[in-house]
Formats: sequence, structure tokens, C-alpha cells
Amino acid sequence: MRTLTPEDLNPAILKVQYAVRGELAIKAEELREKLQGDKHELPFKKVISSNIGNPQQKGLDQPFLTFTRQVAALMEYPPLAEIVKDKWPQDVLDRAKELQEEIGSIGAYSHSQGVPLIRKHVAQFIEERDGYPSNPEHIFLTAGASAGVSLILNVLITPNVTGILIPIPQYPLYTATLAQYSGIALPYHLSESEGWSTSLHEIEGALATARKDGVVPRALVVINPGNPTGAILDKNTMKELVRLCEEHSLVLLADEVYQANLHRPDTHPFHSFKEVVRELGSPVPLFSFHSISKGVKGECGRRGGYFECTNIPDDVRALLYKMASVSLCPPLSGQVGVDCLVRPPRPGAPSYALWKRETDTIHGALRHRTQLMAQRLNSLPGVSCVDSPGALYLYPRLELPDRAVEEARRLGKSPDTLYALQLLEETGICVVPGSGFGQKDGEHHYRLTCLCPGVEEYVSALESFHMKFLKKYGGV
Repeated sequence: MRTLTPEDLNPAILKVQYAVRGELAIKAEELREKLQGDKHELPFKKVISSNIGNPQQKGLDQPFLTFTRQVAALMEYPPLAEIVKDKWPQDVLDRAKELQEEIGSIGAYSHSQGVPLIRKHVAQFIEERDGYPSNPEHIFLTAGASAGVSLILNVLITPNVTGILIPIPQYPLYTATLAQYSGIALPYHLSESEGWSTSLHEIEGALATARKDGVVPRALVVINPGNPTGAILDKNTMKELVRLCEEHSLVLLADEVYQANLHRPDTHPFHSFKEVVRELGSPVPLFSFHSISKGVKGECGRRGGYFECTNIPDDVRALLYKMASVSLCPPLSGQVGVDCLVRPPRPGAPSYALWKRETDTIHGALRHRTQLMAQRLNSLPGVSCVDSPGALYLYPRLELPDRAVEEARRLGKSPDTLYALQLLEETGICVVPGSGFGQKDGEHHYRLTCLCPGVEEYVSALESFHMKFLKKYGGV
């Protein structure tokens, strides 16, 4: 019998690249294993996973929110209610009872779109946020926002024909999913000099190039707040983007998973595309994505999220339901997490004071780390960094010495990959090179999270390594 080889597989799979879990992450795991040995001789004591927005990961240890975990515990093991009935807050017990009466056991499948009651609560959350009605039948609960993005791209793409406009830099989920479904990436560059702003001129240029090449543009992806940039769109720009989608008959995909990660909300507020589309009375087809993995919840492992359909015809939604039903249903633990996301404790409720204290503490820590790290990185020679007003990351730009660029070329790597690998090997800090997110030719970046505790020690290690790197390759 002939052995199965990669050549026997779907050729599209061979083109999939996902930098966040790529070469650097694999190397980090190898180093983490070495640290378990008594004679590892590594110049650091721990690996710091600054490559991925995974807040509760071991070593980052962002605290969970008590309300979410108490509700989840009662859903996992309902008899616990008798044990804790005089110890846990009444609103926790009431929430779990309400969900149990609707769901039954979370070991059973739910409706393929998600539990109807939870979809109703999502719709109420959206109405309160935006001031416009939301229909629970237009909401699909998903196994994290990524599953929703994958589903929508799958149904939108005609292989090797359809083009999807994506921002550069972008979250690698989009290029990876486009490769999986043989879609064509139509990149539009964000303006770093203007705080990673979105330019209509860039998008129009990408559209013109696509049509010249015989590609059919189908959708525009916007990540707001941005990943990896942390940029937040102003409302006027959002209106211009909606009108552009109208002009070119584009579906709008709004990745809004960082909507609660606002470091300067007074000057950089979040507005949803649902709000803007309704305000304009626009017919633009819109899919809006949200998740329990980001914000201050950080419940990445539960795999919970949703997307809302706006201006999507009934027959198209029926096809989406058909595709969603192939996977039967999203995880029930994730659906419970979504309910806690969209229905947190209200002022006056027994759990509210603790919930407010926990969420304020996490917001404050993220804000402090982001501002401190941006300030310190900007003080280094050859580094410039936009002080991100949102999300969980910074995306500094590197001016690397010619010798470093030449060494990377000799090794068959991008220069920022060389920098990131040496950073990992010398400090244990794992970041993602900018080449994994996309960047202009000749530019070099890396993305790091603002989730790491002990920020002073962490930033000092970044500073020390950078100066040694420049000295090594003749940059100082």
C-alpha cells in the first residue's frame, strides 16, 4: 500500500499559513520543554507568550471573571446549586436556573444557530449598544468569532474567482481562510503615519487592480478595533466605508471582537458598523462578529462568539443555517459564556460590585501596560510604535541594520523573523514577526501583546535585547 503524502491532500491546504501559531510559537514550545530539564543552559527562566491574545494562558494569568465562572460551574454540575445556595450571589443562582430551564443539560446538542434564549439576549445587547432593533433570528452563535468568519468566507467564495478585501496588516485568520477556500486576497494598506488609519483611496486602488486582473471583489473586511494595530475607526470613516460598499456592491465583514478593549474611550470611542449602517439607512449586507475570547473576559478556550446578519435576505440566511447545521451546534459552554458576555451583572445586583472591581482592574492593567510599552519602545533607536488606543497589542516598526537584513536573506528568512527568533532565543519572549501580518516591501515590524504581567521586567528585556541586536549588526 502506498503511504499517504502531502501531495495526496487538498492543494489549498498546503498554502495555508497562520503566523500566530507558526515558526516562532513552535520554537517557543521547544524552549519551554528545555526549561524543564536541570541542565538547559538557556539564558532565561521562562518563556513569555507574547505572540497571541490568550489572556488566561499559563504565564499571563489574567484572572477570570467570577460571575462567568460561577454560572458556568452551575451549568456543568447543577447539583452544585444546593451546596452553594447560601454562599454564592442570588443573581448567579437565578441566571443558572434560567439557562438550565431553557437548555436542559449542556451535554446535549442545541439549536444549530444556538440556544434561542441566548440569541434573544444577544439581540437585546445589540439594541442597547446601538439604539437600533436586532432580530434573534438573524444571530448565529459560533465556536468563537473565527468559526463565524470561516463560515461566511466559505459561502462567499467561488474558488479562484472571488476576491476579498483585507487590511494590511491583518489578522492571519483571513489570509489563512482565504487560502483554505481558494479565495483571492485583495490587500489594502493602512496608514501607519496616521495612526494606522483606513484610506478609501487604498481600497479603491485595490478594487481597480482586482478588476483589471479579472478578479470579482465580493467583500470588504474591516477589523475594528484593529488587530494587530489597535486602531479605532472614527464614525465619518465608517460612513465612507459603508458608502463605498454600496457603490461597489460589496458585503461588509466587521470584525469587532475588541470592541470592549478601549484604552482612551473619551477620545477614541467604539461605534459598531450595525449602528452606522442603520443610521445611514444603508442596504449594505453586513456580517458583524463578536467573541468571549477578548475584552476583559479572555475565555478563549470556551470557544464562544456570534455573528449578526444585517440586510441579509431570508434565502441567504437559510443557506447559512444549512451550513451551520452541518456542525450540529456551537459548544454549549461557549454559548453560556456568550450569555454572560451580553448580560453581565447590572448595578444593584449582588454580583455587580465584584464584577465591576474585576473588570476595572483588568482594563486599568491593559491601559497601563499599553501606554508604558509604547513609550519605552518609542525611546529606542530604530523603533517607532503607534500608541494603540484599542485591542490587546502593539505593532512597533523596526529600522534594521543592513547587515541584519543581509543575514536574514542568507538564512532564507524575513528580517523581522530573524529579529523575533533571536529575541526568543535570548530572552524567552515570543512575538510574531510583521511578515506574518503583511507589510509594505522593505518594512519590518513585530506584534506583541499587552497581556504580560511584570511589565517593567518584560520591557527592560525588550530594550536590552534591541540594543544588543543593533550592536551585533552595526546599527549603533
